[in-house]
Amino acid sequence: MNSLDRSIEDADAKAYVIFAPGDNPDMRYLTGFSVSDPVFFIKKLHMHGTLIVPQMEKDRAIAESKCDVLSRGDAGYFGYLETEPDPYAAQARMIADIAGGNVLVPRDFPLILARELEKFCRVKIDRGTVEKTRSVKTKAEIEIIRGCQKATDETMDFIISKIRNAESENGELRCGGLPLTSGYLRSEIECFLLKRGFSSKDTIVSCGPETAMPHCTGDGVILENEPVVIDIFPCDLKTGYYADMTRTVVRGEPSPEIEDMYSAVSAAKKLAKDMIRSKVSGKSVHNAVVNFFEESGYKSGAEGFIHSLGHGVGLAVHESPSLSPSGGELEYGNIVTVEPGLYYKKYGGVRLEDMGLVEDTRFDCFTKYEEVLRI
Repeated sequence: MNSLDRSIEDADAKAYVIFAPGDNPDMRYLTGFSVSDPVFFIKKLHMHGTLIVPQMEKDRAIAESKCDVLSRGDAGYFGYLETEPDPYAAQARMIADIAGGNVLVPRDFPLILARELEKFCRVKIDRGTVEKTRSVKTKAEIEIIRGCQKATDETMDFIISKIRNAESENGELRCGGLPLTSGYLRSEIECFLLKRGFSSKDTIVSCGPETAMPHCTGDGVILENEPVVIDIFPCDLKTGYYADMTRTVVRGEPSPEIEDMYSAVSAAKKLAKDMIRSKVSGKSVHNAVVNFFEESGYKSGAEGFIHSLGHGVGLAVHESPSLSPSGGELEYGNIVTVEPGLYYKKYGGVRLEDMGLVEDTRFDCFTKYEEVLRI
């Protein structure tokens, strides 16, 4: 019995139902199909799952998905609309009749649809069965994500080279006589990746005081002698899988504080990577880094190390498992990031991030790009 069947049975349900677009990680994982509008996936206990799509998507779904396919007409939706003019009520009747009993739904299932379904059956909320299954990658998924990281390494090299080779004028970096800005570098990253089959959204290229805010995307001119945090997490347009990496660089001479922070962050990353293997908890790895920083004089609080150490990567850029205060036991096949950082308003921030595979005896790091502060 697979994990989803077990969850359906434990919930005393007859089927698992998800209603989401194809960019929803669970939907993409269960169906292998990508579509802009939300569609239904219904898996009855011990049976193959069925994807229910508009007629215009049926032939494509048959060709591309890995499950059975029905159009909404095949599933009886338009007949239900004749007696249930409200689309949600009609959809609920369609689901209830196909499921044949109680249903299990994911946490992000639409509330209005759940309320309509409750008129016909009991609705129970699943606690992440599919996400948990997704967190253990197959050999094919591992190689896809390894390839995504290779493209990310190449992108990082491309953008750091632009910073390294830029002109300088009164401490501001320039390219072709124009200011070298965070926005320009982001657009260069996006174009570089798009030409290679990847999308890039919310890429971080922050500089100076901005780097003290971990997820500040950055705005303004890149400055000499100031930290620049570059965080790239592209998505493969063909498969939907992500990679993730961060580097911090300084064009010129870093302050002594940034240099010391960089050394501590680099050592913390190595400590964590040396600990990671199957059966080790994400909590223990995170806490070891917290203790290391505190012993190095960097106490956690409003500043310092102010986020979790890492997270899973797959069909979502942030997924299970976590390297955090609540992180559970790691498993062979998990792909996780290791991204310690230190952040101080007075000095700026430093973050370094690698990504790799949890194996039984080690962490197989996919990130190959060099780690150098001064460029």
